[in-house]
Amino acid sequence: MNSYDLIVIGSGPAGQKAAIQAAKLGKKVAIIERKSEVGGVSLHTGTIPSKTLRESVLHLSGWRLRNFYGNSYRVKEDITAQDIQKRLHVTLEHEMEIMKHQLNRNGVKVLGGHARFVDEHQVSVTSADGSQHIYSAHYFLIAVGTRPHRPDHIPFDGQTILDSDDILTIAELPRSMIVVGAGVIGLEYATIFSALDIEITLVDAQESLMDFLDKEIVDELLYVMRDRNMTVLLGEKVIDIHTDDRKRVVTKLASGKHVVSDMALFAAGRQGATDQLAVDKAGLLTDKRGRLAVNESYQTEKPHIYAAGDVIGFPSLASTSMEQGRLSACHAFGLPCYSRPETFPFGIYSVPEISMVGATEQELKKQQTPYEVGSVRMRETARGQIMGIREGMLKMLFSIEDQRLLGVHIIGTGATEAVHIGQAVMSLGGTLDYFVDSVFNYPTLAEAYKVAALDAWNKLSLN
Repeated sequence: MNSYDLIVIGSGPAGQKAAIQAAKLGKKVAIIERKSEVGGVSLHTGTIPSKTLRESVLHLSGWRLRNFYGNSYRVKEDITAQDIQKRLHVTLEHEMEIMKHQLNRNGVKVLGGHARFVDEHQVSVTSADGSQHIYSAHYFLIAVGTRPHRPDHIPFDGQTILDSDDILTIAELPRSMIVVGAGVIGLEYATIFSALDIEITLVDAQESLMDFLDKEIVDELLYVMRDRNMTVLLGEKVIDIHTDDRKRVVTKLASGKHVVSDMALFAAGRQGATDQLAVDKAGLLTDKRGRLAVNESYQTEKPHIYAAGDVIGFPSLASTSMEQGRLSACHAFGLPCYSRPETFPFGIYSVPEISMVGATEQELKKQQTPYEVGSVRMRETARGQIMGIREGMLKMLFSIEDQRLLGVHIIGTGATEAVHIGQAVMSLGGTLDYFVDSVFNYPTLAEAYKVAALDAWNKLSLN
């Protein structure tokens, strides 16, 4: 009764998809989840909450209509923390019901409690009532995700000095905020709260912003943020954060600067949630951030123990985690499967949002690959004018040799949706001709693909 074909530890995107894939292959599968509800970090404190919060802010602040009605326009005049959190609870309840139904429908057993490896073939699970059971499996998948990195010198209090979990339950909106860490999470929250006209200072120790993105897109983002009066301090290390006698947060930087704000959000890194798993009992080692190393099939040093999702590090996206979980289950049970990691899209839900697939200009230059660029400003499209869009762009990179599409980079409204057109063309080996010869609905934001393609065609025709 306590033996399974696959035991998955963690019910986030990677764990859930692996369990369902294995169940569809007729395998006996169990998920061990330490929290009272399934969904993992992605559902409860990460992807879904932050994106839901973003939609609440953009709606209530009237952000998308300010170009027509002025910067003072708002759907609700006095927006509270409770206002922006209201949609969150409804969304989470709905998503949890869907996940539980999927697992039940596919016969996946959910075991509640804390898992610890006994050895490489067994785990013990301690439930909320203190009872303990031992389970064995032919294969294991570790998909426990991550939690916010909380350095010892940062005095987190959950009210004015917070991590990215705390920010979801704040009681009041601040008038000013410093965000420490300009990675994906820090960038998203900094721009989301900026849309509420909160004074934002974004600080990061790195000299540049998100080097995996195309540099022109990053430059556009920095221009937009500074145009909104956001202060961006790169190459600045935080050495101290404390509250003064007026309950203000004082952040001291290595350069000697002091930033005073009502609230501080520390979002500089994540920590793999493996410290309570006793992975050493299974013969596994983690890095200093609690992450596990895997091969191209997501196997750890022990071939029957797989790991997927944020716990294995970059790119740490819900979408890629889902695919990693599915591929892990397929590999474990010998199901031939194919994936296209080179065409995984990246989505950053900042304001404005960013998405990309394929190579950046920096990568193509480094590889000495001849390429041409086609680009368009979103405000140049008819739909962009109708929607009042005044920022954002779409750019495509084409091979000069055979005109294949090599990369798509978008910043602006709808970027994370529009990128999939480019993704599909890239996956099928499509070329510039597809965009030039195809008819796109008019007016749409997708029409930007054709405008950008014609821009590239004009340049290539001159060669």
